[in-house]
Amino acid sequence: MAVTPSAGRRPHGALEAEVLATLAAAGEPMSAADVQRALPHDLAYNTVQTILIRLLEKDAVQRRPLGRGHVYWPRHAEAAEAARRMRATLAGRPDRAVVLQQFAEGLDDADAEVLRALLKETP
Repeated sequence: MAVTPSAGRRPHGALEAEVLATLAAAGEPMSAADVQRALPHDLAYNTVQTILIRLLEKDAVQRRPLGRGHVYWPRHAEAAEAARRMRATLAGRPDRAVVLQQFAEGLDDADAEVLRALLKETP
């Protein structure tokens, strides 16, 4: 039996994506406190720090010491991060083919052609 998230819960990975977007938008390294202040949610400092550590473990961010803490910034280019989020969206979904089909059907002709060409190149 599948467990569905309660109405108030965020989708899996949503906070990580928001933290990454916040870091990318800043254009400069940020501390956990900086990220906490920049997010639109009232998250505990420990929650933000945990998310940053998980992103570091996933190699999505880099960090360096600054004072008594660290500052963080995205490791990957914006395009790579968008691709990672797309893969995360598909991860574990039982209806992956349906999701991919609907995604492909929503592409304009130019994007669909680029996707076709890329799929032909991929072994």
